[in-house]
Amino acid sequence: MLFFFRLILVVLFLSCKIAYSTNCIRSSEKIPISYINDKINHRPFPSLKKIKTSSTNNILPIITAIGDQVYCPHTSLNIVTDITITDPDDKSTEAIYIQISSGYNYSQDLLTLTGSHSTISSIWDLATGRMTLTSSTPGVPVTYVDFIKAVKDIVYTNSSNQPTGNRNFSISTDKLSYLPSNQHFYEFVPSIGIAPNLGIDWGVANDLANARTYHGLKGYLATILSADENQIAATQQSGTGWIGGSDIAEEGVWKWMAGPEKGTTFFYNLESTPASGVFASNPHGIGSTTNYVNWNRSSAKWYSGIPYYEPDNIYNLFREDEDYAIIIDNNSNGSKGSWNDINYNGESFGGSQQANGFIVEYGGMPNDPEIHIATSTSITIPQITSTTESATCGSGSLTLQATSNLGTINWFENETEGVPLATGTTFTTPIISKSTTYYIETEYGLCEKYSTRTPVTATINNIPVITTTNSRFTLCGPGSVTLDAKTTEGTIYWYSELTGNNLIAIGTSITRDIAVNTTFYVEAINKNCTTGTRVPVEVVVYKLPIIPDEKLVICESKKLTIDAKISEIGMTYLWSTGEKNQTIEISKAGTYTVDITRPAPESCTVKKTITVSENPAPVIESISVDGTTVTVILKNPAIYYEYSIDGVNYQSSNVFANSLAGLQTAYVREINYCSYDTQNFIVLIVPKFFTPNNDTYNDLWEVEGLINYPEAEVTIFDRYGKLITQLNALKQTWDGTLNKNPLPASDYWYVLKIDNTKPEMRGHFSLKR
Repeated sequence: MLFFFRLILVVLFLSCKIAYSTNCIRSSEKIPISYINDKINHRPFPSLKKIKTSSTNNILPIITAIGDQVYCPHTSLNIVTDITITDPDDKSTEAIYIQISSGYNYSQDLLTLTGSHSTISSIWDLATGRMTLTSSTPGVPVTYVDFIKAVKDIVYTNSSNQPTGNRNFSISTDKLSYLPSNQHFYEFVPSIGIAPNLGIDWGVANDLANARTYHGLKGYLATILSADENQIAATQQSGTGWIGGSDIAEEGVWKWMAGPEKGTTFFYNLESTPASGVFASNPHGIGSTTNYVNWNRSSAKWYSGIPYYEPDNIYNLFREDEDYAIIIDNNSNGSKGSWNDINYNGESFGGSQQANGFIVEYGGMPNDPEIHIATSTSITIPQITSTTESATCGSGSLTLQATSNLGTINWFENETEGVPLATGTTFTTPIISKSTTYYIETEYGLCEKYSTRTPVTATINNIPVITTTNSRFTLCGPGSVTLDAKTTEGTIYWYSELTGNNLIAIGTSITRDIAVNTTFYVEAINKNCTTGTRVPVEVVVYKLPIIPDEKLVICESKKLTIDAKISEIGMTYLWSTGEKNQTIEISKAGTYTVDITRPAPESCTVKKTITVSENPAPVIESISVDGTTVTVILKNPAIYYEYSIDGVNYQSSNVFANSLAGLQTAYVREINYCSYDTQNFIVLIVPKFFTPNNDTYNDLWEVEGLINYPEAEVTIFDRYGKLITQLNALKQTWDGTLNKNPLPASDYWYVLKIDNTKPEMRGHFSLKR
């Protein structure tokens, strides 16, 4: 369905776009057979004026001119010195056409009819660079004699102070553009349609061009082989349209499809694809050719950050590739005369360009007749064609060069006036110490006085001088250093060695991490000028003393001496208190710093920090006694307290084992002896057994330390609960008897009551015999 739909669209499109039609033919209208035959054979339509062709009834005129001359700037010059028109069967004609056919510059060039010519009117067309001479009386031909006089009075002028290039003037009895270099003729043929379908298909245009003749010369879509041909055939035409180039046969291989060059490849724009042996058009590159091309390259189009150049082969909604070449007009897509590729139907992607006609070229085909209805003259403009300047370092003599297309080159000291310093294509200056501009002109006949001199400069580049802020940098210990160097001009180059290509940085400063003594080398270069000597820049790294920070403790209401703890000759100190001695005395806690500076040349400073704190005094909360194990419990325990139960031997642990019985004292002190606390405690030792056998060892059972409790009382029972005895401050021991009778070996029980405020203690012990 899609195929048939597109086929219908194409048929309708073609029916409304056949070249030179003035309207679309409606199906209800009758179509004359002669009209259809005209369309099929691509004959000129009756509504268009027929091109005059040669016949046995009319002999074409022969026109010749002489006048190849030299043009001097700021002057006017007749384009011919003589001209003749030979026409055996006519003495007059309707018009003569004079065109600047090569080298035309629309902003500078002008043709003007001078003198008095009452029978002739002149029209200058700036766009095409053409002057048309016609009768001043419409419908009345002008004699060749009058036209010849008028042509002789046409003068050329150029508004530039330094015009460039040469010019050719074509003179023809017919209006088609004539290029003297190949003796071909060119015309733009517009299509005639109804908006918006103003275009024409390439195939129709090709057929119509092939069907056209011009005085017996066969027509074809233009094949453009040079810049001059492109200018006369494209830029200087009244419209833009199809030319004979296409890559329809092989994508990316552009060939001429018409004229004598038919089948000739003129441009190649292929790239390989992932498929082996398959190539595709590459719109991202500029292609390759040794032939003349004028693809629009004024500005690349960009898609997703990628440049696209013409020919870019962009396709439209129906994926119709752009395979045919067209000359474009001035618009946002390029400048007039440049080439683009669009699709067969005559529209570019997006519809931004349209083929509104085609350009026909005549000449060069086999069996073409030889005609002489056009002639030409030329002018050469004396000009400097190239200059070669020279430069050196410091001072010296330099050789300057120049070439010209005509005449002799004169070298001057001044832009105007003065006598030449030298003559010829080269000039050697005297020894100069600063840049000097000389001026040249080409002397050819009288043109010298009209020319504007061209400047040529002998450049003296100053030799830069390094002006470093310091050739020696110091670091106090490893670290980062920024090295600076300055120069009178030019650029600073940093190297790691005195010689060799060991460049490490460019610029007036560099920053590096340096751990050991290092030497860098700098050189200033100004436009390849240098002293040739690298200047050393030394980095000295001084080793710093290792001075650890300290933490000290100060006692309440006491003073403390703190010390920098390093002393060398010439060393200076600066404390955070403002004092400048090695040691200072302080009276309160805080953080103190001291900047310790070694003497010059090092002058390196290190900072020491001393943190001074004040520990609180210990406070004993209680003492726990478990048999002979004593534990001192503080309200504010900390690691900076020491403990003792004899006031002599201190320990970091607050637990004591194997304590003696009796009244004891617990001691706690701050480790720096700043504060103390004490508390008494009693250790009661209840024996586990005794042996009352009168051997003086363990003969009595006694609770050691009980003497320290006046109200204490110990009651002893046998295993059956019978009261045996009571001990107190007055009676502290038991000898194992009852009523002086020894009791048997056995376990006995006791109840210890210290006083009324403390709980009773119960236990048992053994009597052994």
